[in-house]
Amino acid sequence: MSNKFNNDSSQRLPYLKHVGIAVLLLAAGVAASGIVSRVHAQTRLGQWADEQAVPTVVAARPSQSAATELLVLPGHLAAFVNAPTYARVSGYLHAWYADIGTRVRAGQLLGLIDTPELDQQLEQAKADLQTSIANEKLADVTAARWQEMLKQGSVSQQATDEKTSDRDAKQAIVAANQANVKRLEALESFKHIVAPFDGVVTARRTDVGDLIDAGGGNRPELFTVSDEHRLRVYVNVPQSYASDIKPGLTATLTVPERPGMTFNTTLDSTDESITQASGTLLVQLQVDNSSGLLIPGDYTEVHFSLLATSRSVVVPASALIFRQEGLEVAVVNEDSRVELKHVSVKADLGTQVEIGSGLSATDRVVDNPPDSLTSGDRVHVASTSPTPAQATAEADSNQTGPAHG
Repeated sequence: MSNKFNNDSSQRLPYLKHVGIAVLLLAAGVAASGIVSRVHAQTRLGQWADEQAVPTVVAARPSQSAATELLVLPGHLAAFVNAPTYARVSGYLHAWYADIGTRVRAGQLLGLIDTPELDQQLEQAKADLQTSIANEKLADVTAARWQEMLKQGSVSQQATDEKTSDRDAKQAIVAANQANVKRLEALESFKHIVAPFDGVVTARRTDVGDLIDAGGGNRPELFTVSDEHRLRVYVNVPQSYASDIKPGLTATLTVPERPGMTFNTTLDSTDESITQASGTLLVQLQVDNSSGLLIPGDYTEVHFSLLATSRSVVVPASALIFRQEGLEVAVVNEDSRVELKHVSVKADLGTQVEIGSGLSATDRVVDNPPDSLTSGDRVHVASTSPTPAQATAEADSNQTGPAHG
C-alpha cells in the first residue's frame, strides 16, 4: 500500500513542477504586458501633452495698401471776402438800413451819420472860396489895368509887377480854397455808409444815436459785409504730406449740419512754409457756395485722395504685439516656427494698420498671437484665411471672370 502511494507521489511531482513553471511564466507575461502597456500609455500621454502645448494659430499673408491714400483732416470755412466797415467821419448815427443777414448790393446804403460840425466846416470853406474868388477877380482886373498904364508910361515896372504877383497869389488862394471844399465834400460823402461789394451783412455793431468816432480806434466796426458766393477752406496738412499738395489738387469736404452731402473743393494756394509749433503746412482751398448751404466759420472735414508714393502692407490691428522691445509682429516660417519681427506703423486704419517697415508681402502673419509666443516656438497653423482686402479682391476677380486675349 505504501509502495503504491509513493509511486503516485513520484509521478505527480514533475507534473506540479511544470504547472508551477507555467503559472510563473504566465504571471511574468501578464506583468510584462502591463509594464509595456503602461510605458506605451505614458509615452502617448507625453506626446499628447507635447502636442497640446503647441499653440494653434491663424496666419495669413498681408494685403497691399491701396494705390490712392485717403487723408482726412479738420478745417474751417471763411468768407471769400470779409470787410469790416468803419466810419471816416465823426458824428451820431442817424439811421441804419441793413441788419444782420441782409443781402446787399455794392453801393447799397447801410447807415447814415449826422455830422453837424463837418457841415459847418463845409459851409465855411465854401464862403472862404467865394471870398477868395472875389479877391482874385479884383486882383485880376487891377493887374490888367496896371499893364495898360505901364504901356502908357504912367506907372513903373515895379508897381506893375507887384499887382501881377498879387493876382497870382489870389489865384493860388482860390485853388487852395477849392481843394479844401472838395476835401470836405469828400468827407461829407462818408456820412453815407455803403456796402463795398455784393454780399451779406454778418455784423451790425451800432444803433441809432450812437456816438461815432472817425477811423477804427478801439471801437468795433459799424457793419461787416461778407462775400459768401465762394468760401475759403483752411486746412493744416502734416509735414509728411506737404510734398503731395500740388497745383490742381482737388478734395471734398463735409460739414456736420449737412449729413450725407459732400462739396468739391480746389486747391488755391499754400503758405509755402512749415509752422514750427505744429509742423504743418497751411493749405487754402476754395469751394463754390452759390447754393448757400455752407456757412463761414463752419468746422469741416476735408478729404484728400493722394497718390501713394509706395505700396505698403496692411495687417489686422490684432496682429500687433506690444512688448518692452517695441512693436512686433509674429511671422510663421515654412517649418511652422515663429519669428518675431520689429515693425513700424505708417497709418492706423482702425481695425487694420499700414506697416511702414519690417514686414514683406510674402510673410505669413499670425493674427491674435498668444502672449507667451516667442521666436523659435513651434505652432500649428489652423488656416491661412485671406485678409479683408484680399477677400474683396478675390470676390471682384470672381465676378469679373477670367480675361481672354
